Amino acid sequence: MHSIDQYRDSFLEELNKITVDKEPKNLYEPVTYILNLGGKRLRPILTLMSADIFGADYKKGLSAAMAVEVFHNFSLVHDDIMDDAPLRRGQQTVHEKWDINTGILSGDAMLIMAYQLFENYNPITFQALAKLFSKTALEVCEGQQYDVDFETRDDVTIPEYLKMIEYKTAVLVGAAMKMGAIVAETSEENQNNIYQFGRLLGIAFQLQDDYLDAFGDPETFGKQVGGDIIENKKTYLYLKALAFLDKKDSIQLEQLFSVQLDDNSDKIETVKQYFISSGSAKATQDAIKEYTEEAFKVLDTLSIADDKKSLLKTFGTSLMTRSV
Repeated sequence: MHSIDQYRDSFLEELNKITVDKEPKNLYEPVTYILNLGGKRLRPILTLMSADIFGADYKKGLSAAMAVEVFHNFSLVHDDIMDDAPLRRGQQTVHEKWDINTGILSGDAMLIMAYQLFENYNPITFQALAKLFSKTALEVCEGQQYDVDFETRDDVTIPEYLKMIEYKTAVLVGAAMKMGAIVAETSEENQNNIYQFGRLLGIAFQLQDDYLDAFGDPETFGKQVGGDIIENKKTYLYLKALAFLDKKDSIQLEQLFSVQLDDNSDKIETVKQYFISSGSAKATQDAIKEYTEEAFKVLDTLSIADDKKSLLKTFGTSLMTRSV
């Protein structure tokens, strides 16, 4: 097995090779721009790790890993347009640096480029990867629509929220791992089980992201702490707090999530206190732990050596104890 740093370095080396320098520049320069803004590179690393775990040369997974990362960044370009977001990873978003039409078209090009990367595999592998990719891409769109719908709804339930983050975030994590398994040509059972491991870990990862958005360290988190509160996002923390608070406090919390303020510092602190006093903060941490443990149970079903299961468990644990 190789280290996370080796997977990341190999991926970044491959990324440099596919930097798009073609005409028309206003179509391809935004693609290169967004792909080089950085990020955790979590999904492509998981693809390479999965290929390695199931006995393949992990570099065989590079094209699939690249497809996952290109698709992920395509979704970010379009999400930023929908959210009218000015910044991505501390830099201007594509539609701000260029314009909305460029963001839409360059994003469309990235989706097509992601499919093209599967052409580097034999027909059987190509078909399996493309089938999984199509299913996952559609689910991500469904998750995004749920997220948009929730902005104007006051009756979002916790099961609905969990379904939204499963589709918007977790299915792509699961697919990234299954793609590595497909490339390694392991059994269908292994492919499906590593998908479930990734999916469960993806839900835990997003819940952790929600928690860090409220309670993370501003120095390490990489985003504005309290951003979800400012945007009145109905996260797991918020929904659990409403469920736990008495009627008077729940009405107060709902009122706080119905306003947009110029100075949000007091609002953020008040909401965080509701999250803590209601038990919502602890419930969210408990849910992160539960989904992580469910993911670890799946490892028992994989036909791989124990040391490889331990590596996956260590990686999963590191994700759940992160501060960024």
